[in-house]
Amino acid sequence: MTILSGHLRSVLAMTAVLALAACSKGGPPPRPTPQVTVAVPLQRDVIDWDEYVGRFEAIQDVELRPRVSGTIDRILFANGQRVRAGDVLFTIDPRPYLATLAQARAQVAKAQAAVGNAQSELARADKLLAAEAISKEEYETKLANMRSAQADLGAARANVSTAQLNLGFTSVRSPITGVVSDRRVSKGNYATEATTVLTRVVSTDPIWFSFEGAESFYLKYLRQDKAGERGSSRTTHNPVEVQLADESGYKWHGQMEFVDNAIDPNSGTIRAHAVIANPDGFLTPGLFGRARLLGSGTYHAMLVPDEAIITDQTRKLVYVVGKDGKVVPRPIETGPQVEGLRVVKSGLAPTEHVVIEGITTLQPGAEVKANLVKMRPKAADTSPQSTPESAPPASDATAK
Repeated sequence: MTILSGHLRSVLAMTAVLALAACSKGGPPPRPTPQVTVAVPLQRDVIDWDEYVGRFEAIQDVELRPRVSGTIDRILFANGQRVRAGDVLFTIDPRPYLATLAQARAQVAKAQAAVGNAQSELARADKLLAAEAISKEEYETKLANMRSAQADLGAARANVSTAQLNLGFTSVRSPITGVVSDRRVSKGNYATEATTVLTRVVSTDPIWFSFEGAESFYLKYLRQDKAGERGSSRTTHNPVEVQLADESGYKWHGQMEFVDNAIDPNSGTIRAHAVIANPDGFLTPGLFGRARLLGSGTYHAMLVPDEAIITDQTRKLVYVVGKDGKVVPRPIETGPQVEGLRVVKSGLAPTEHVVIEGITTLQPGAEVKANLVKMRPKAADTSPQSTPESAPPASDATAK
């Protein structure tokens, strides 16, 4: 190995320093033009859906109480079974009421005999009056006796009807079709008329979905109705779709049936319910559900991916590539999601090239190299949820 002298080493070091100095005079190489992916927004006719949380509620809910007093004789149902209107659920000992009915019928027979006797006496009095054999006062007495006997007969017949009704009430029937709860009394218990609760029956088909809506949504619906965009749910059966707690889609379909007549001043909400078909009884009163209610008429909207949208304090922006190849920020008004993309209600032209990839390094006015692709939906039209930004935007929407 050759050993360099001290002088030669100094010369080589100086040469290296001069070479580095020469390179530094040229400056850094220019930054490459950013490459971005752009696409024209999708266009759809969109319907907004507003989201509510509520519970299912029986349309008919009956606490069954006896209409006559007596001892429970039989119980004719199993706890929790389905029953039809008119089915006998309990029987009360009928013997006292049978005796009362027999007594009332005997009173009818007695009254009929009295009427027959009074009619005979009146007939004889007619002949005697014609022959002037009795006074007019005696004749009127016979006439009054006959009318009194007829009134007694009417009262006796009314007592028979009452006794027959009470006897019928010893069979306690379900007033509605639905599902019966458990028995609240046992055989041999004494039930008091209109007081003792025997059981409870609730209807299940159809069933209500009850919820409360915010005042802001209510005002929106009033203004839409006035503008002819969407009918009020007071007079229009607007569609409602419901999702249960363990479901990912809106399987249950119904329509609006009721909106209350006043807003609760304490909560600022108004009560409403929709009616849902439930032929197999799967939906049970008290179940929690998430509903979406038709929230708008049909309107034309553009769709872009959420990744293309920038939040600047309270504004929403997208970058658009102009004809000069430079990016320009564009404030937009957004809506709910449709087909996995975000609705843009205003601020964007349908032919503009929106930056959908490479947005993180862009600056307004920067020149870019744009690669144009076709915008495609990211999901099926299942109306995924979105969080309202201010009242009252729609939480869901579907393409029409």
